[in-house]
Amino acid sequence: MGYLLNADLTVLANFTNPNKKVSVDFSYLYLDLYFENTLIATQYIEPFSATRGQSIFANIHMVSSQVKLSMKESMLLQKQIQNNRVIFTVKGMFRARSNLGSFLKYSYWLHGQCGIMLSSPPTGERRPYLTKRVEGERIREKSESLALAMIFGEEG
Repeated sequence: MGYLLNADLTVLANFTNPNKKVSVDFSYLYLDLYFENTLIATQYIEPFSATRGQSIFANIHMVSSQVKLSMKESMLLQKQIQNNRVIFTVKGMFRARSNLGSFLKYSYWLHGQCGIMLSSPPTGERRPYLTKRVEGERIREKSESLALAMIFGEEG
């Protein structure tokens, strides 16, 4: 058995191009919201470009309705609510392409993950996160290079 979960979360995502010489094109952008191992919501973000040293903020509204949780997850959620600390995970996946002159383009996939610990309104906390850069079969873990910083925002 289990319970049904309704969630309404707004995430402010910061996409930063730290490179001072090369612009970066972002495409195939998706954000997924999880409670434990259950996918609660997913959101597509329109492609965009970040010029040298530019940060771009995206306001992402994620809504889920009637998502079934297992009995174990339901009990964990109830316990977290009683302790005033509910933990969600936001995972992002996107393709970044650096334009190194007119004929050389370098493309790679980035995967970001952020744990968000929420307390009762209007406050919320952000936990540390890692950004993974994927090139073919190799995965390199990076911390805050092409950063996908996620901050919880309460809508009133």
